[in-house]
Amino acid sequence: MQRIAIIGGTGMTGECAVDHALQKGLSVKLLYRSEKTVPERFKSKVELVKGDVTNYEDVQRVIEGVDAVAVILGTRNKLEATTELSRGTENLIKAMKEAKLTKFSIVMSSFLLRPLNEVPSVFHRLNEEHQRMLDLTKACDLDWIAILPPHIADEPATAYTVVHDEAPARLVSKYDLGKFIIDSLEQPEHYRKVCGIGKSPKSA
Repeated sequence: MQRIAIIGGTGMTGECAVDHALQKGLSVKLLYRSEKTVPERFKSKVELVKGDVTNYEDVQRVIEGVDAVAVILGTRNKLEATTELSRGTENLIKAMKEAKLTKFSIVMSSFLLRPLNEVPSVFHRLNEEHQRMLDLTKACDLDWIAILPPHIADEPATAYTVVHDEAPARLVSKYDLGKFIIDSLEQPEHYRKVCGIGKSPKSA
């Protein structure tokens, strides 16, 4: 893997994923909506593609010529009903199939690993959208890695644990999450798996 597209690389976790990809020596294409959200340090280091994940042509442009894709779509703390994330996921899967790409990692939430009655009601609408994203991801025949983090903490990197189909901890460092989003693309043991991630108990 030499070249990667990152969709959603300007948020807290996305920045960490971009930084880790650059530290690994990868060439990065970054889809962004507004230049004011792009950190200055990225502007000379990544290939910037202006666009929106809900626009199919924009998704096609950002994945052109890459080996894998990382998707870190957020709502900037908005919790109202939306279909933007699932429409973006749908566009990505379609564009990847057309481009004959197979590998993508995609971030949702560990609330999907809990019964709905354990999810705070304020998150229900966002959780429904994440469920649509997960359903689309699971239904595609690509090598996907669905990453479902718990609370993402602005804390230094530590040892972290990844388990399939369950949440191993209540929080994860944004740096550890960013690292796994990129590294998992080259870890076949996580392909077509729902991955819970969290701070290792010995680091808590």
